[in-house]
Amino acid sequence: MGGRVSEAGRRVAVRALCEFTAREGDLDHRFTPAPSAREGIEGHARVQSRRGDGFEAEVALSADVAGLTVSGRADGVDPAAKRLEEIKTHRGSLERMAANQRALHWAQAEAYGALLCAERGLASVTLALVYLDIASGRETVLTREASADELWARLEAHARAYAAWADQEAEHRAARDVALAALAFPHGDFRPGQRTLAEDAYRAAATGRCLLAEAPTGIGKTLGTLYPLLAAMPRQGLDRLAFLTMKTPGRRLALDALTDLGVDRDSERLPLRVLELVARDKACEHPDRACHGESCPLAQGFYDRLPAARRDAVARGFWDRASLRELALEHGVCPYYLGQELARWADVLVGDVNHYFDDGALIHGLAQAEGARLGVLVDEAHNLVDRARGMYSAGLDQRRLNRLRKGAPPALSRPLSRLARRWQDLLREVEEREWQALEQVPGALLGALQQAVAAITDYLGEHPAGADPSLQEFLFEALAFARRAETFGEHSLCELERHGRGRARLAIRNLVPADFLAPRFRAARCALLFSATLSPPGYHRDLLGLPDDAVTRSVPAPFVAEQLEVRLRTDVSTRLRDREASLSPIVAELAGQYRRRPGHYLAFFSSFAYLEAALARFRAACPEIPVRAQRRGMNEDEREAFLAGFVPGETGIAFAVLGGAFAEGIDLPGERLVGAFVASLGLPPFDAYHAALEARLEERFGRGFDYAYRVPGMIKVVQAAGRVIRGPEDRGVVVLMDDRFARAENLALLPDWWRPAP
Repeated sequence: MGGRVSEAGRRVAVRALCEFTAREGDLDHRFTPAPSAREGIEGHARVQSRRGDGFEAEVALSADVAGLTVSGRADGVDPAAKRLEEIKTHRGSLERMAANQRALHWAQAEAYGALLCAERGLASVTLALVYLDIASGRETVLTREASADELWARLEAHARAYAAWADQEAEHRAARDVALAALAFPHGDFRPGQRTLAEDAYRAAATGRCLLAEAPTGIGKTLGTLYPLLAAMPRQGLDRLAFLTMKTPGRRLALDALTDLGVDRDSERLPLRVLELVARDKACEHPDRACHGESCPLAQGFYDRLPAARRDAVARGFWDRASLRELALEHGVCPYYLGQELARWADVLVGDVNHYFDDGALIHGLAQAEGARLGVLVDEAHNLVDRARGMYSAGLDQRRLNRLRKGAPPALSRPLSRLARRWQDLLREVEEREWQALEQVPGALLGALQQAVAAITDYLGEHPAGADPSLQEFLFEALAFARRAETFGEHSLCELERHGRGRARLAIRNLVPADFLAPRFRAARCALLFSATLSPPGYHRDLLGLPDDAVTRSVPAPFVAEQLEVRLRTDVSTRLRDREASLSPIVAELAGQYRRRPGHYLAFFSSFAYLEAALARFRAACPEIPVRAQRRGMNEDEREAFLAGFVPGETGIAFAVLGGAFAEGIDLPGERLVGAFVASLGLPPFDAYHAALEARLEERFGRGFDYAYRVPGMIKVVQAAGRVIRGPEDRGVVVLMDDRFARAENLALLPDWWRPAP
């Protein structure tokens, strides 16, 4: 169990109980190389294997304490010696462990000792904290003798301190479920198509299944999925919902929908706790200071002030970014880490998809620790394939290593030099090509990398202050690569790129995220994936690893063909070799449509180079027509300014990149956008990597070209064109320019309600 009190009898895990009641002092997130989860598990097993006959490992213990059922697993018990062991793995010097961390470890050992004495009728027990140095294998053992009465009194004190919170949580859960059972749809009626989506979503929650729902833009998918899942929470015993988005605007839409449903600072409207998860760099108040009590005032005494902040937070209940910051600063604590603490007490978590699907994801970790029944909603789910590929890929840069070697401390000279030699050996052993796929991760280089990782982590453990930040950056890169190497298989590709002498890059790139995502979908009680572009469903089923009993639905569009004029310019080729020849007809088409109906238009191109060439030609040919363009690397404020230019009553053509920030996820209703031009089929480049991807997908699914090229390309096209019609009153035009749009297999991937005209 994790921190949340269970519905059945107020059960709480030892670890969660102690973390709630025994932590004090500063927040300290200075980088200290900690063992990985795998190393921790292996370390526990190593210690346990060293013990003699009769030693009991992973001993389940439980007892009723002050009205709570406290339970957990003790790492080890020696019955003959009446000794209980709490095992912790570490790197570096134990002397640098914070006092409050050691106190937490003792609190856990004491709690398990109390449970052991109660269960086995012991009058006293020897408590042992066993610290295993992962690098050396050396154990440091701290022992303490304690009587059963003493330990039970301390456990009761912890339980009593937690009991009031447990009562409050039980009351909140009851009030929440009563309110949600009576939850009404916030508007007079559903939009066309929205009720169908809501009904399908509720059935998925009721049956504990995964729903893949393609629903057109403009029907209110966010509210159409959140409302039924909230209504299902009390009936299906769901503990928490996670609304996952691809971009920041998606989070805002979800929070707005929850506000429409009655969730805001006034918790009397709807007693539902909502937390917006924000990236650490966006939430940090003091980015120029280190994250520990000696540097940052919001880290100093964090755990001492946390209980009051937590009590105040649950009384408010709505924790979007602004509200959370306000609350944190009132109590003098870090907003980001307050949010991490509040996550376990939230009913609805709104955040990026990485918070559930990435390695070590917060939401997934909480659900696993608590055994929680979680409902997962994934907005703009057509992006999940590419996002997940990125999550489960990693690379090594030869230049970073070479730069690091020049300034590395003497203690790291040998392991880094050994790694550099393995790089050179690899480059001599393989063909001298700009890009190539390797059959497996190079064993010699991987071995040298792992040795370098061990050396760097040991060094940083002994020198936590003053280390070169580039050393930590390299370590993170190396650790990510080593993790991916551990799971390397047919789902991934090992690639080697050469960009000149000393500028090679080795990467493990995920091709089929299904193998990593499938366990996450199985872990959820139900999952809803929705988007306007999820056709064909087999593509998403295969590449995302959806369960066999997943349900596919396509919600009919509430729009009619008369709302959208769709024209095909199949006399134009946008292939790379034909780009120059395509510019004149594209410019003529843009100018002609604009003159027939002046207004705001978006013109999409496959690359910035293509965009810039078309823009230059257009300006020269039509200087009287207002134009502006997306630029490379625009920040959030610049993107907002670009969108603000779509003002009703004004006119112009905005040039943008297909698949970029303005090709999806933006809402420009009515006269803010009357048309879109797409000068590309959206296909990925026909390079060596995509050829390898196609071959792998063909081998596994028999749909190589479709899955590597056609489907991803057409999703981009439909998303971009989907900016035009956002509601039942909208009217507009879409012009698709490429001769390949005439092919039946491409037309089949356009929305059913479109009626393309040549």
